[in-house]
Amino acid sequence: MASDDIAQLADALSKTHVGDGELSYKGLGLKLDDADSVEELVREIEQYQGLRALRLEGNTVGVEATQAIAKALETKDLLQRCYWSDMFTGRLRSEIPTALRSLGSSVMIAGARLTELDLSDNAFGPDGVKGIEQLLKSPSCHSLRELRLNNCGMGVGGGKILAEALVQCYRQSSSHGAPLKLRVFIAGRNRLENEGASALAKAFQMIGSLEEVHMPQNGINHKGVAALASAMQHNPELRVLNFNDNTFTKKGTVAMAQALRCLRNVQVINFGDCLVRSEGAIALAAVLREGLPVLKALNLSFGEITEAAALVVAQAVMDKPYMEKVDLNGNCLGEEGCEALREVMESMDKGDILASLSDDEGEPDDEEEEEEEEEEDDDVIDDSNEDDEDDEDIKENGVTRKDDRPAKHHHPAEIMSFLSSPSVEKLLQLGDMRTDLLHQVDVSDPHKSADVLLKVASLYGEEPETKTAVLETIDDVLKKLLSGSTLQSHCFLTSLLLMMGLLKGEGKMKKVSLVPGHLLCLEHAIQQEYFPRHYASLLHNFMSKNGDALHSCGAAREKLSSALEKRCDEKH
Repeated sequence: MASDDIAQLADALSKTHVGDGELSYKGLGLKLDDADSVEELVREIEQYQGLRALRLEGNTVGVEATQAIAKALETKDLLQRCYWSDMFTGRLRSEIPTALRSLGSSVMIAGARLTELDLSDNAFGPDGVKGIEQLLKSPSCHSLRELRLNNCGMGVGGGKILAEALVQCYRQSSSHGAPLKLRVFIAGRNRLENEGASALAKAFQMIGSLEEVHMPQNGINHKGVAALASAMQHNPELRVLNFNDNTFTKKGTVAMAQALRCLRNVQVINFGDCLVRSEGAIALAAVLREGLPVLKALNLSFGEITEAAALVVAQAVMDKPYMEKVDLNGNCLGEEGCEALREVMESMDKGDILASLSDDEGEPDDEEEEEEEEEEDDDVIDDSNEDDEDDEDIKENGVTRKDDRPAKHHHPAEIMSFLSSPSVEKLLQLGDMRTDLLHQVDVSDPHKSADVLLKVASLYGEEPETKTAVLETIDDVLKKLLSGSTLQSHCFLTSLLLMMGLLKGEGKMKKVSLVPGHLLCLEHAIQQEYFPRHYASLLHNFMSKNGDALHSCGAAREKLSSALEKRCDEKH
């Protein structure tokens, strides 16, 4: 090594912070190729008694240099924190696994017990994960609390290897009576996709101690999101959930909303740029109303959310005392929608927590939205069987959806005949059997529930016997549908909005041909005690924005609109 290089290294090392158990070479920009180049650095490591943290980030370290550093670490049994991010810039990708194995082996030889391991920004790919695989499985990581692997290019294969290593670490640590209690997991920008995310979800579910999960920009869509959501339910201490820039769509968002119902300690939710869309936003609003008591920050930016749905979200944060920021920027509100959102937030004395709306995309173009729906419809059809299988494992109040679903063959022929071709005569002929219609209403199937309600409502008429039969049936059905969880109720109301043409959704949901009876039954329902005021507010938001869909119903539309305004103006 040239004398000038040695002098430069000595000067850099003289600026190194040494103390509190930490030895730091962070950000020195050193180019360390061989053993000679790290001679001074190795000496400092060897002479440092009680070394607990080593920072090597921001330098570029070759294989020989790494091996020399590793040799010095073989006696450092007190080492707990390894900050080794961004330390292979300019190195061949094939070199990195060898370097990582050397470092990992030294930690294991020393018998150190790590609490933090940061290998972010190293772009080592699946082979790099193999380089740390043995370390992660070893007793040295049984004590791991924070694992940072951001921007490492792990890919699907690396994600699977990592997941299996974590599973083995948990099992082995559990067999020794001290199970792995990983708290922080960071793996953004890794191209994990669905398979990698699903593999990690199994590990997360097993570990159960996570407090922060950061997995932005990983190419995960609703299948992977649903797997992660299921795993999150088994981590009750979760505080931060960051899945920014993945693709939730409705299915993923509803699955994540279901998971959030079980979590009481979440403070930060970042689902920005995740295409949660209006249906997903409504589902999240439901969870905001019934849970998430300590939430501080909510990011739903760039999600193709329309004005009415954004207002539902805004109203849902009204009673969140710790809320510090709500980000709905980059959605599809339009100028008037942005102003309406600001007004609502200010009316609740929360105007200061609303993030800028400067990047709003404007109201969605109907033609573009229809094209997107057609593209997504193929996806909906393709995995329908898979979703049916998944439903068997999803529980509502301790009962699986499959068990809770009514068996069709138990329904009398009269009920099935009515549902296949509804008529006033058939409804009246049912008599006391009208209560059996409730068994056809499955709260876990919002589309089917909305369909039953609209079929009954379509028969409304002013003839006393007909009116009484229809409204009594409507009351019974809605009492059941609105008595479950807030999330179930919101999903039902979302389906109702879709079928009435008040909300554009994903896929191709068949809209009903609206008749005045549909609206007159709703006018009756929203005035009843079983119909919460905030549900009336939800309907009012969409009707006031998309009321043209009800134009054919004339006076009935005006009566419903007036009733909704009156109900929304009521004091709490």
